Amino acid sequence: MSSESPGRSLLDSWTESSSHMFESVVAANKAAFAAWGVDAPEMETKNGTKEVEVPPVERIAPAKDLEEWHAESTAETPDELSVGDRFEFTKTISDQDIRQFAAVSGDTNPLHLDDEYAEKTRFRGRIAHGTLVGGLISAALARMPGLVVYLSQDLEFHNPVRVDDRLTAVCEIVEDLGKNQYRLSTQVVDDDETIIDGEAVVLIDDAPEE
Repeated sequence: MSSESPGRSLLDSWTESSSHMFESVVAANKAAFAAWGVDAPEMETKNGTKEVEVPPVERIAPAKDLEEWHAESTAETPDELSVGDRFEFTKTISDQDIRQFAAVSGDTNPLHLDDEYAEKTRFRGRIAHGTLVGGLISAALARMPGLVVYLSQDLEFHNPVRVDDRLTAVCEIVEDLGKNQYRLSTQVVDDDETIIDGEAVVLIDDAPEE
C-alpha cells in the first residue's frame, strides 16, 4: 500500500495539469503576439529561466498597416455612408499567416499544416483555413468610417486558398437598415475567381475621441 496521501496525489496531479495549461497559454500568447507583429515581453524567474509575461491589454500597441496591405474606401465619414459605398482590403496569405492562425485559434487540422497529408486529399496540397480567409472581410469592414460593430455574417466557401495567394475582400453597402445599421454584400476574390461569398450586417457607432 502506498504511503502517499490521497491529498498529496491530488495536489501533484493538479500541479502537473496547471503547469501544462500554463505552458499552453504561454505558447498561444507567443503566437498571438507574433501575429500582431509585437514581441512578447519576458521576465526573469527565480531559477533563471525566462517565461512570457502577459501584459495588460492597454499596454499592447495596436498593429499598424503593413506595406503589403492595400485598402480602399469610398466614404470618409459616417454621415457619407450610403448604398453603393465600397470597402476593400487586399493582402497575401502567407505560410506564416496559416501557421500563426492555427496556433492562435487551435485549429490544427493537418489539411492546413502538413504537406504530405494534404497531398492525399481532394485539394492535392495544403490550403488556408476558411475562417482565416473570411477574416479579410472583417478587415475590409474595419475600413468603414466610425466604430464598426459586427452584428452578423453569412459565408459560402467556393474555392480553396493556397499559400501565397493574394486576395481582396470587397464589401458593398446594399441596404440602409436605419438606426446606423447597414447590410453589405461581402466577397473575397482572387482576381476574377470568387473564394467566399456572403453578406454582413454592421452597426456604425461614433468613434471615441482620441
